[in-house]
Amino acid sequence: LKKQKLSEIKTGLDDADALIRKMDLEARSLQPSVKAMLLSKLREYKTDLNNLKNEVKRVTSGNVNQAARDELLESGMADAMMVSADQRGRLLMSTERLNHSTDRIKESRRTMLETEELGVSILQDLHQQRQSLLHAHNTLHGVDDNISKSKKILTAMSRRMSRDKWIMGSIISVLVFAILLILYFKLTR
Repeated sequence: LKKQKLSEIKTGLDDADALIRKMDLEARSLQPSVKAMLLSKLREYKTDLNNLKNEVKRVTSGNVNQAARDELLESGMADAMMVSADQRGRLLMSTERLNHSTDRIKESRRTMLETEELGVSILQDLHQQRQSLLHAHNTLHGVDDNISKSKKILTAMSRRMSRDKWIMGSIISVLVFAILLILYFKLTR
């Protein structure tokens, strides 16, 4: 049972270490304002994880001697009834410490998963904002093209209007001159 618990704890520690490394890589690719907060949290997690690893090493190194002693007792060198209350107490304390370490690892893992989910959510938001900006950029280019076309059309219309004014002015001048000429000839006869 103890070996199984130790194996579970070591697996949990390895998983937690891998998660922290992944989160560290993701946090470094974020914006500076978010990155600073996440990296400080990750440093805390790394410290907690190292403390847990040291605690497990300390407990397991103490349990190596205890395990050897237990094997001797089980192999018939001493009767199981002769195990002292002190040894039982130490065994219970070691088991309690292992259980406590397991709980802390599970809690750290849960917190790391939450932080990873937060990082993924932030990356998705940033991606959506980037898409919105690209769409707005493309729309602005379309509007700019339409404005350029409209400006060309208005310039052409203005030129035509000026030309038409000159033509109308010329026609009116010719007509006025013709009327004056007709009046002159009629009045002089």
